Amino acid sequence: MKQYLLSVHSVEGEPTPAADGMEQMFRDVEAFNERLRAVGAWVFAGGLHPATTATVVRTRGGEVLTTDGPFAETKEQLGGFWVIKAADLDEALKLAAEGSRACAGPVEVRPFQDEAED
Repeated sequence: MKQYLLSVHSVEGEPTPAADGMEQMFRDVEAFNERLRAVGAWVFAGGLHPATTATVVRTRGGEVLTTDGPFAETKEQLGGFWVIKAADLDEALKLAAEGSRACAGPVEVRPFQDEAED
């Protein structure tokens, strides 16, 4: 089975749900996680702290430079993700639709590159 990244995106400045809405979203996401496990699609998942907590590390001329804040200067940021196994893109898209409903946000689907043959 091929692996896919289902990435959840958020937009800075958009209102966040009230506490009861967030609690429902957490329950819905956990139910989706359980469904992924039940159908054998689960690999790994995680939610991320806001992009403002990011640190960018880059090496230039043998020197390591670090800067505070996200790499991309944009309002749209990665908020969380799932790594899943699916037979094909169609199956991954169906699971992404369930994930989008669960987290109440857009989910981008991208296949991982195939592993090199040994």
